[in-house]
Amino acid sequence: MRYFVAVAEDLHFSRAAARLFVAQQALSKQIHELESDLGTQLLRRNTRKVELTPAGEAFLVAAREALAAFDEGVNAARRAGHERHDVLKVGFVVGAALALTTPILAEFTKRHPQVRLDLHEFPLRDSSAGLGEDSTDVAFIRLPISVPHLEFEPVFVEPRVAVVPAGHRLAARQSVGVAELLDEALTIGHSPDVAWRDFWSLAAYRHGAAPPRLIGTNSPTEEMHLVAAGIAITVTAAALSRITEDSTGVSFVPIDDIPGSALVAAWRPGGGAASLVEQFLTVTRDVRDREVETVHAIEHPVLSPATSR
Repeated sequence: MRYFVAVAEDLHFSRAAARLFVAQQALSKQIHELESDLGTQLLRRNTRKVELTPAGEAFLVAAREALAAFDEGVNAARRAGHERHDVLKVGFVVGAALALTTPILAEFTKRHPQVRLDLHEFPLRDSSAGLGEDSTDVAFIRLPISVPHLEFEPVFVEPRVAVVPAGHRLAARQSVGVAELLDEALTIGHSPDVAWRDFWSLAAYRHGAAPPRLIGTNSPTEEMHLVAAGIAITVTAAALSRITEDSTGVSFVPIDDIPGSALVAAWRPGGGAASLVEQFLTVTRDVRDREVETVHAIEHPVLSPATSR
C-alpha cells in the first residue's frame, strides 16, 4: 500500500523507487500484486507516463487514510511502551526521608519529567518497603535489615528515642541510658526481619536475655496508644515525635548511649529499572548534600526538655 501511494504521488516508477530505496523491478512487482489482490487496475502506464485510473484515485484516498492511521497506531504503541518503562516504583517506610522527601521528589520530577513516580508507603510488617518481594525499585528504609543483595545510599542518621507515658518515671528526663529501658515491656512492629526487630528491641544490650514483654504492632499509631495507656514503652526514631499525630499523653526522651537509626535509599542492583534508579539516587545525593541545614536538624533534633504530648 505504501509503495502504491509513492507511485501515485510521483506518477513515476523510477522516482518512487528511489524515494523508497527499492529496486524499480521490485516496486513494479508489488504494484501488480496489489492490483491482482484488488481485482482492478490502479495505474495506467506506458513508456511515456503513469496515471491513476478512477479506481486508483479512489484507492489513493483510502490508502493515505489507512497509512496515517497505521503510523499513528505505531507511534501510540511506542509511546505507551516508553511510558511503561518510565515508571519508577518508590517505596518508603513511615516518614520516608522526612523533610528531604518532598525536595527529592520535586527535584527528580524537574530533571526527569518523562518518568512517573509510583509511590507506596509500607506498614511496619514490611521493613524493606517492598524490596524484599521486588514490588518496588528503590525505597527509603531504615537499617539494619536482613534482606540480602541490597545496596544502600546513606541519607541521614537520626537519634533513637524512648517513648514513655507522660507519667512515667523517665518522662521528665533530659535523656536516658539504654540500661534504664531493659526491664520495660516494649512494643515492636510486626516485621519478620530479625535484624530490624533486634535493633528496635535493644537485643544487643540484653546479653541474650529476652525483654520482659514484646507487644506486636502494625503502625506507629498503635504504638502511641499502647504507650499512652501505660501498657508498654517503645523505642523509635526521633522523627516520630514530629510525624505522629496520635501521641497525646506520651513523652519522647533521647537515648544518649546507643547508635542512631540510619535512613537510606536502598535498591537491588541489576533490576529492570536500573537506569531510573541511578537517576533517582543521583537526585537523592544532590538534595542531601544541598540541604545541609535540613539534614543537621534531622540528625540533631531538639527534644530536650522532654517532648510531651
